[in-house]
Amino acid sequence: MSDLGIEYAFRRFFDDHHADLSRLAYLVTGDPQAADDLAADAFVEVWRHWERVQAADSPVAYARGIVTNLARQWIRKQTRERSGLLRLGLLRRERGESDTPAVLDVRAALQRLPQRRRECVVLRYAFDVPEREVATILGISVGAVKSHTSRGAAQLSEFLRGMPLMMGGHHG
Repeated sequence: MSDLGIEYAFRRFFDDHHADLSRLAYLVTGDPQAADDLAADAFVEVWRHWERVQAADSPVAYARGIVTNLARQWIRKQTRERSGLLRLGLLRRERGESDTPAVLDVRAALQRLPQRRRECVVLRYAFDVPEREVATILGISVGAVKSHTSRGAAQLSEFLRGMPLMMGGHHG
């Protein structure tokens, strides 16, 4: 394939999947700013490994794996920075915030799920990714995907206390 053909194929891949990957990063991190950056960083990686990506059974699954890993690293970094600031007393924990009977938004509820559960729930329900593909993306077994997804979904509906879960149909 010519350089032009390669560039064109990548550009098409970018156009087709950028919004999707940015949304995935957003649902995993909960941060719109970070989501765009992470999606951009993921495409840099995709371009660097373009031959491998194109050769993959599912190039988009490969890209989702990159986004998920970058999001995980970003969360770890935020957590470290935040706990450092908390220790220094520069950040106050919002006490009682969790006790307020405020209507919880799906995104807020997602943020309360443990990382793996959140990833599984987001990939399975928000992106309709098959269990086997989720297992590949996250590097865990299909059984683990099933248990994280069902526990995550149960926890999520508990957090949302009877609010209908409308993630599946919503695209933004």
